[in-house]
Amino acid sequence: MLDALIFIIPFFLVSFLYSTVGHGGASGYLAVMALLAVDLALFRSTALGLNIIVSFLGSLAFIKAGYFSNKLFWPITLAAIPFAYIGGSLEIQASLFRVILGLALFLAIIRLFQSENTDKKIRCAVMWQMMLSGSLIGFLSGLIGVGGGIFLTPLVIFMRWGSTKTAAAISSPFILINSASGLLGLRPNLYDFHSFFPFLASIVLVGGLMGSIWGSHFAASKQIRLLLACVLALAAFKLFYI
Repeated sequence: MLDALIFIIPFFLVSFLYSTVGHGGASGYLAVMALLAVDLALFRSTALGLNIIVSFLGSLAFIKAGYFSNKLFWPITLAAIPFAYIGGSLEIQASLFRVILGLALFLAIIRLFQSENTDKKIRCAVMWQMMLSGSLIGFLSGLIGVGGGIFLTPLVIFMRWGSTKTAAAISSPFILINSASGLLGLRPNLYDFHSFFPFLASIVLVGGLMGSIWGSHFAASKQIRLLLACVLALAAFKLFYI
């Protein structure tokens, strides 16, 4: 029971903080599991399973807010689905997995420090760019066990395909579908999930619900972004050097 209690605060915080910006939290769950020395074999299935729960809640909250874009969502998502399945079905060496995951965590850190300036002019996305982006994001997401929000959200903002709120609105359902596809590619059995998974699912359900409601009305503070960035940086350092 004591071991299970150690997971409560970090998993609750990750689900709450990530859901405020429309993300499912997979990269954060992976970071926490790395810090808590969880068996690497349990990473992807556990993170994707929890991701599905939180991203579902985020989808409901952010789509209801009115910033969802069909023109962006469907080309990227439809291209990502088969590649997420392929990425999830591939076996990957532990050392290579650590490097890729570490880089993904650094991308999440960059996302947290990105400017929220919404004054830039929105550009019309080109179909082939959206399809190519979706394919690459889907494959990488399935390979490392995340929903793809850490790739998709900064891409939409960087390419000026939509505002920050639009990026959040399409990221949640994208993460939901992409996580499900990646999990199917893994074809996991019960032993591929952490033994505390039902317990963790209830924790992130509460955290994700609270974060989605809060995030759809209020912006994340710089203090919260800094805290989350420090957690991810520490996990990335551990993956590379420990």
